[in-house]
Order: sequence, then C-alpha cells, then structure tokens
Amino acid sequence: MSERESESGETDAVLSDADVDAVRAALVEWYETDHRAFPWRRTEDPYEILVSEVMSQQTQLDRVVEAWEAFLDRWPTVDALAAAERSEVVGFWTDQRLGYNNRARYLHEAAEQVTGEFDGEFPETPEGLQELMGVGPYTGNAVASFAFDAGDAVVDTNVKRVLYRAFGVADDDEEFERAASELMPDGESRVWNNAIMELGGVACGKTPKCDEAGCPWRRWCHAYETGDFTAPDVPEQPDFEGSRRQFRGRILRVLGEHDELPLDELGPRIRVDYTPDGEYGREWLRGLVEDLADDGLVELRECDGKTLARLRQ
Repeated sequence: MSERESESGETDAVLSDADVDAVRAALVEWYETDHRAFPWRRTEDPYEILVSEVMSQQTQLDRVVEAWEAFLDRWPTVDALAAAERSEVVGFWTDQRLGYNNRARYLHEAAEQVTGEFDGEFPETPEGLQELMGVGPYTGNAVASFAFDAGDAVVDTNVKRVLYRAFGVADDDEEFERAASELMPDGESRVWNNAIMELGGVACGKTPKCDEAGCPWRRWCHAYETGDFTAPDVPEQPDFEGSRRQFRGRILRVLGEHDELPLDELGPRIRVDYTPDGEYGREWLRGLVEDLADDGLVELRECDGKTLARLRQ
C-alpha cells in the first residue's frame, strides 16, 4: 500500500496484500461493534446527509446534533427547504450559532437546484454532487459515500493523521490520496469512510487514546510501536513551560473545582494576563477548550451568548 524508506535507502511496502485484508477487517469490526451514534449515520437520505455535512464544517459534532434535528423538523425534505424563504434559513443558522451564514445560503440554493434542475433527485456521484452550490470535492464525496455507497476514499485531517502515524505515509496530499484509495475496499465507501474517520476522531486524535479506545490497528501501527505520535497536524512536542499542554492541565484543574465556568471567568484563573480581546484572550482560550472537548475531557454549551465549559461527567 504505502511505502517507507528503509535505512538502506530502499523502499519497503508497509503492508503486504495479506495484511491489507486483516487491516480492513479489524477496522470495520471495531467500528461496527461500537461507534458514536450520530443520527445522520442512521440514514441514507442524501438530503439529510448533506445537511449534516454542511453543518459539520468547523462545528463540533456534538453541537450539530441538536441543530440538525431542529433543521429537519422545520424543513424535513429537500422540497420543503427549496420552498422556504432564504432569510428564514439564514435566520435559523444564525440562531443556532452555526457560523458562516453563506453556508445556509448555499444549502438553500442547492435545494433549489435539486428540485428545479434535477427533478427532485440528488446526483449520486461525487462529481455530480459537486454541481450543487457550495458542494466541494470533500462534501460531494461524503454524500456520495454515505447516501449512495458510491464515493471515493475520504481524506480529511483525521484520516491523514491516521495514515501518517500507522503506516508511515509521507506528508504529501497525493500520497495520502493514493494510500487511502488503495486501503478502502471496493464498493464499501459508506462503512469504510465512516470507520476510518471514527478512528481518527476517537482513537487517533492529536492526543492518541490507543489502548483506551481499543484502536484496532495497534498491531500494525508504526507510531504505537515507536511511541512517536507526531503527525502533519501534531508537530514535535514543545517545551512544557508555557505550552498548550500546560494550560490544558490548568483548565482541567480549575474546572475540577467548579461545576461550570464561562470562558471569561475561566481565562483569568489559568493565565494572569488573560484579556478577552487580547492575544491570549477568548479566541486563544476557545481553541484550548475545544481541543479538550474533542478529546472527550470537557463539555461546552452556549447560554445567553456565552460559551460555558465544564468537565465531562
């Protein structure tokens, strides 16, 4: 599949053909045994999946669930969305704090295209789906995969991290695409892309949880063998003093002493020079707590225009 340069300067296949079958089976079994039960994983409706994909862009998945369900309650079909006033759709997007209102406009326009140009039927291929407004290569491939089982291998940041760590795939977009495509079983894009993205989100995050999450690829994983968990989005670990690791630890200690804190009350407790609009302010702190939320350590919620953080129970 992928290749890693040996000490002699030659390249050796990281996985043999026989190993590829074992790797595939291990990942699919792990995913099908237990995975996060997001509601859009229980549907093959391309409209519902498109809504979830658009909402998930730069928004935490836990926050998307409530917004996705509310959106579909209001506009349950692509016809209903196409018939809606665009201002209502944008207003909903704003009320749900989903950000980037142009995504709401594009989603509404895509619904109009489906009903007006495609006779109410979604295109089924990644290329066909990219004819819809606001649908790029990644989203088109995701909808084709999850709705029609007709996609290519998904290659997002999580997948790159997994392939880089596990099999030594070079930090090169073409190499990631090649390796991901060779590893995905033919005609199984739905389960495979869900599974490998779940692996990257649950077990192989920036802070890996190999044993805790029961990573199914530990027996083959180069990073697990060597203890080197750097990746394209995870550079060599910096010095601890003044590092993100240090402030993450402080956040967890402070939240352990309080039920819940708004960011602007949490900030001064972890950094004396915290100012909401400063260099080390609200946006800097939000990045730290969102990383902790991604790692399953912290829960975030919005209340009266404020972001509140608490330890995950």
